[in-house]
Amino acid sequence: MSTKIPVSIAGNLVADPELSIGESGVAHAKLRVAVNQRSQGADGTWHDGEPVFHNVSAFRALAENAATSLKKGDPVTVAGELEFRSYEKDGERREARRIVADTIGPDLRFGTSIYQRTSHAPVAAPEPAVRVSLEASVAADAATPSYTVSSKSPVVVHPFGGVAGNEMSY
Repeated sequence: MSTKIPVSIAGNLVADPELSIGESGVAHAKLRVAVNQRSQGADGTWHDGEPVFHNVSAFRALAENAATSLKKGDPVTVAGELEFRSYEKDGERREARRIVADTIGPDLRFGTSIYQRTSHAPVAAPEPAVRVSLEASVAADAATPSYTVSSKSPVVVHPFGGVAGNEMSY
């Protein structure tokens, strides 16, 4: 039996994520995150406390993306469930804890990141007959504008098509 508690942490990766594929074909990444508690003394200086190390597990696409994107030393944030397990080893009863991650990301307090969305399934193209009729209607709409804009101040045009179907004057 296990107990799960929602938790979020911010810390640094102690090592590169270890990615493995289980027998069922599910990707599993193991991460180790160190969290330091910092406190400010009466004189204004900052002091680091003892680090607390957390074992983190991620599965499926999250595991693959974490292994591809993160490396040792990176500041990260992790949200998931704290899981406690008990087991026997060499006749002794032991306990272990880990965070099963729902989300993992770079901690943007310490740097910048460029997000790149991954595609999980190919997008189907429209049927040829549908595509031809769509292209014809788009071409006809583009040939004759359906709006008039008159303004004394700057007009903000939406990047996906502009103001449509009405006349504006200021």
